[in-house]
Amino acid sequence: MQIETLKVFTDLVELENFSLAAERNFITQSAVSQQIRGLEERFNRRLLERVRGRRDVKLTPAGEIFYREARSVLSAYDHLQESLRSVVGKIGGTVKVSTVYSVGLHELPSKVREFMKKFPAAKIDLEYSRTTRVVRDVLTGVVELGVIAFPEPRRGLTIAYMPENRLVLVTPPDHKFAGRKSLRTQDLEGEDFVHFERDVPTRKAVDRIFKENGVEVKKVAEFDNIETIKRAVEVGFGVAVLPEPSVSEAGRAGLLSVVPLAEDHWVRTVGVLYRSDRQLSLAAKKFVSLLTD
Repeated sequence: MQIETLKVFTDLVELENFSLAAERNFITQSAVSQQIRGLEERFNRRLLERVRGRRDVKLTPAGEIFYREARSVLSAYDHLQESLRSVVGKIGGTVKVSTVYSVGLHELPSKVREFMKKFPAAKIDLEYSRTTRVVRDVLTGVVELGVIAFPEPRRGLTIAYMPENRLVLVTPPDHKFAGRKSLRTQDLEGEDFVHFERDVPTRKAVDRIFKENGVEVKKVAEFDNIETIKRAVEVGFGVAVLPEPSVSEAGRAGLLSVVPLAEDHWVRTVGVLYRSDRQLSLAAKKFVSLLTD
């Protein structure tokens, strides 16, 4: 049995999809199925439940045990490789990072490029997800690092903070607020608003600020995707409060008007999450340092 087979199995469990597991490991779906059957035959245990007509990946009790121990073996193998690289001072390996779209699309690309330039033997494996899943994947060890907005302290997690950025108001180019040098929270009273969905941390922060300042706005739409919100504002649904890095390019292109919000409370914290009980790989430490510098 090869270490790669264990990785295929754990990837299948974590991604819950044969096609994605095959893609991640550069093999065919048939090869994934064959490797799973080979594991089951070797240990004489059914590891996955098969439900006819469905593609769900469900672990049997034996599969739960096998998955947990396979993760431990893979972690030990990664540690072995990291230890050997450290002997010669070489920074390499793959850092698995999960992040939300608003951060990953607009704030991480330049950092990833800088990291790859400094450490060409290392790789950043970046995937996008919702905040709750990012936190879950860090806690379960699916990824080594998570990067989210408005991180909340949680037992078992360490948070390293990146530089804060501002939240700004975005409007259509022909809106009455377009071109203003700044606005105060009270100026937004009664405005038509395009929001993030209620469980998104940035939405929670905006709702809290409005409540604390006694401001009520009219909700016209809710979306979970920052690009959809930008498009809705662009075509005239209403206005929105978004992180400045995510709208600066659209502002320069004239697709949106970006208006600063005056008060100090219009800031967004961004944090890098990792397990408190695990030592980060040397490559992960360097990436965290780059993000938080």
